[in-house]
Amino acid sequence: MMERFNVSRWAVGHPALVSFMMACLFLAGGYGFFHLGRAEDPAFTLKNMVVSAQWPGASAQQMQQQVAAVLEQRLRDVEAIDSLSTYCVAASCVTQIFLRDDERKEHVPVIWQQVRNKLSDLGPDLPSGVALAANDDYADVYGYVFALTGGENADLIKKAEDLKKLFQTVHGAGKVQVSGEIPQQITVEVDPQQSAARGITLDQLARALRNQSALASGGSVDFTTTVPLRVSGALDGVRAVAETPVAGPSGLVRVGDIAQVSRGYASPAPALIRYNGKPAVVIAVAMAEGADGMTLGKTLRNVAATLTLPAGMVLTQVEDQSGVIREAVNTFLIKFVVALSVVLLVAFVSLGWRAGIIVACSVPLTLAGVSLLMGMAHIGLDRISLGALILSLGLLVDDAIISIEAMVVQLEHGRSREDAASFAWSHTAFPMLTGTVLTVISFLPVGLAHSTTGEYAGEIFWVSGAALLLSWGVAVVFIPFLGVHLLPAPKPVRMAYEPFSTILLRLVLGTSLRYKAVVAGGTCVLLVVACVGFLFVDQQFFPQSDRPEVMVDVAMPPGTALAETGKTVALLEKHLSGQSSLRHMQVHIGDGAPRFYLPYAPATPSAAHATLLLVAQDLKARETLIHQVETISLPSGVHLHVQRLSLGPTADFPVQYRIIGPDPEKLRSVAQDVDKILRSTEGAVSVQADWGNRTPSLTFEADPARLAHFQTDRASVAAQLQAALTGADGGDVPDGPHHRPVVVRAIQSVRSDPGQWMTLPVATGAAVVPLSQLGSMRVSTDYPILWQRNGVLCMTVQSAVAADVQPATVVQRAASAMQALSKTLPAGYRIETGGDVELSSTADSAIFAFLPLTGGLILLVLMVQLQSFSRSLLVLFSAPLGLVGMVGGLLLTGAPFGFVALLGLIALAGMIMRNTILLVDQIQFNHSNAMPLHEAVIDATMTRARPVCLTAVAAILAFIPLSFNVFWGPMAIVMIGGLAGGTVLTLVAVPAFYALLFDRAGSPAQEAEGSAHV
Repeated sequence: MMERFNVSRWAVGHPALVSFMMACLFLAGGYGFFHLGRAEDPAFTLKNMVVSAQWPGASAQQMQQQVAAVLEQRLRDVEAIDSLSTYCVAASCVTQIFLRDDERKEHVPVIWQQVRNKLSDLGPDLPSGVALAANDDYADVYGYVFALTGGENADLIKKAEDLKKLFQTVHGAGKVQVSGEIPQQITVEVDPQQSAARGITLDQLARALRNQSALASGGSVDFTTTVPLRVSGALDGVRAVAETPVAGPSGLVRVGDIAQVSRGYASPAPALIRYNGKPAVVIAVAMAEGADGMTLGKTLRNVAATLTLPAGMVLTQVEDQSGVIREAVNTFLIKFVVALSVVLLVAFVSLGWRAGIIVACSVPLTLAGVSLLMGMAHIGLDRISLGALILSLGLLVDDAIISIEAMVVQLEHGRSREDAASFAWSHTAFPMLTGTVLTVISFLPVGLAHSTTGEYAGEIFWVSGAALLLSWGVAVVFIPFLGVHLLPAPKPVRMAYEPFSTILLRLVLGTSLRYKAVVAGGTCVLLVVACVGFLFVDQQFFPQSDRPEVMVDVAMPPGTALAETGKTVALLEKHLSGQSSLRHMQVHIGDGAPRFYLPYAPATPSAAHATLLLVAQDLKARETLIHQVETISLPSGVHLHVQRLSLGPTADFPVQYRIIGPDPEKLRSVAQDVDKILRSTEGAVSVQADWGNRTPSLTFEADPARLAHFQTDRASVAAQLQAALTGADGGDVPDGPHHRPVVVRAIQSVRSDPGQWMTLPVATGAAVVPLSQLGSMRVSTDYPILWQRNGVLCMTVQSAVAADVQPATVVQRAASAMQALSKTLPAGYRIETGGDVELSSTADSAIFAFLPLTGGLILLVLMVQLQSFSRSLLVLFSAPLGLVGMVGGLLLTGAPFGFVALLGLIALAGMIMRNTILLVDQIQFNHSNAMPLHEAVIDATMTRARPVCLTAVAAILAFIPLSFNVFWGPMAIVMIGGLAGGTVLTLVAVPAFYALLFDRAGSPAQEAEGSAHV
């Protein structure tokens, strides 16, 4: 078949058609590249849901025992759930549902529907008054964030709603979120003693207002048309509320006569936002799927610049994702020019300037084809796809160099241009294809891994695979065609003269074959040394981002009021305000910041928590800013978690230890031991636990006999206390498109003074009596928050890590102490390692699960090409040869080995096997043509040495600029070191291994005949 139809000869024979194809590919690919979607990161499915439960009046222990336990027991029936993590506080609990990491993303919506069905069926099993809510819609990335300041919250919200409608009309904009609203309400504050003197209770007052504000229909009557009958008198404002009459024992009483009615903001507010110390409202814009982030960012900036705002209001853009995207695209273009220049330089020096131009043409031709395929597959330009293209730049010239080098050699041997071009197909095409397929298959685990990390990085397989396969097509179709027309006429062959490098290589090969057993053994020793050296390489999951943001999480003692959290945050703002290193400071008190960056996980709402989003001037200023934050003195019990953003999925705290067991006191004791170990471990900073200390709580112990005597019950007493202290629902009042709630409660002096609570009047069936007549008040201490995991109490001790220290290093340093502590735990207690180490293990396991399939496919491809089991195994076992240079490069540069470096190692193994198969195939070809084995090995190695070295040098030089990149740097170092060491071992050690395996006695013909059946 290969002899009957030669693609390279066909291309040379159809110059007009091939020229037209090249032009079309250039134009279509260029158009496609500039119309690809642009984003910062590829999307990945967040496989977690938050289920919240509210039960007014319940303690944290009651929530944990009567709500969370029942909820988790029912949810564990959903097979796809991996873990359940629940925290309980007074009156509420939140359960975070995490699916198995290998769950397919298309199954996730179906699973969430199953969860909602379970929650719907759960009602009869829960206490009366428990309300459940589920939320899985928080995966959108709001990469364009604006802060609006300079006005009252109500005015800011009104203007922000107008901006939201305006931004929603921008092409490419997806969801638009407005946050920072403080709910408005009408407050009716009553002195309980005065209202009781008039025979009116707070509950009665609230009920009267609810009835008056309710929208009720009077029915309708059918005449010739249907005429509705409406009942007027609904509340429409503060005055209407104050004028509402309430029936008392002595007659009608106006609400305004016994209460102070006012309109204002909810107190305490659910959350607060400040920008540079000023109250603010945030408008966050997400990009629509497949849109161009750079265009969207430019349009939003233009729209914001043309706005007319009320006097005093200022709109500031805090986050602009288009700048990050622009930098990434520009980086790719720079790397593209550098890689292209490197290829030209290598080709010019080794093959001549015309051959260099031909090889360089393969790069844009291949990338043009890749752009078309990316467009059809709906893959845009993002961190991963751009990285895959940059990675491909170091690989896709290999086939072109091999093809053009083979043509040059054939021309030097006197063959015609057409015959030299056809040689690319008849002698190198299929070994090249096998090597290319091997490299593509080596990326297969990344493309097929069923994990969040695999979903995030999976584009590497598809983009790199397409680039490598297209580069092979370009090498056998377009390169021979260009070679026929552009290569110079061959120079006349003079007296055989070998350069020094050739003489040296031949001498090294002769020595290697003479001492083949020593060389093979030495190579094995080097691999063992590399494996040992790998133990000293820092381990990493994903590197830290090179973005200028610094996230500061402020953790107050659990149970802290929002106002106290705000005071602590104000101290931080005071210290940081005016710092030259700071560009923006956005503060979220009681809630997390918008998800402005995909790997960032916003904090769950809590009055005891705040998040500071600090944007530094640059990376140097970011480190200065971190140092400034860490040196601020804060009140005792306040914990700061200062973190840089991560490039890829990550945990809230990189180092985590979960202590699991049944007794809270024992958990706290063990947690204190873990805390001491972490604090004494070098590299661990900001060590903290997630439970906090016990805090005071008040319990009114109602006397059942007195309740019965006064003809009342616990529920009635609790409702009246709730009305006095927190407030009772008095209906709502329309306010344009909104409805403002009416809240009836006791005056501030009563609510804030526990000494007056026992004198609160309580209406009973017998009479209005003070609370003290119905029971007594007891002070106790409780845990303000309880965490449990999969139905068992769980306390987590967690920490950040110092700069330039990897989480895995901290875990490794603490491992012996943690193991010793684990051995002392009683039955039923255990310590689990979480954080980035756990995530990394999960991601690696998803890739390793496909390694047997990958190995089987590689062996199959090798068998098809070589049709020899022993030779196939030789090629397969050459994959680790890059370890020697890789480990040396990582140790020399101090770069960590993480998930991205693992991808480089996989690609490195494919490239080395590619070179090995070309070498083995040439040896087999020489030996089958009656050439003695040693001569066949030396001749094949000398023949393949130049293309192998050229491709290695081109790739190494192309990867050098990438080695300075934060995300791709470790992978580039793996490729540079691995290719340098692997290429040397391929040319020296592989021939020795081949000779050691196949050097038999007998004639060359017999050897060839026998080897064909090995």
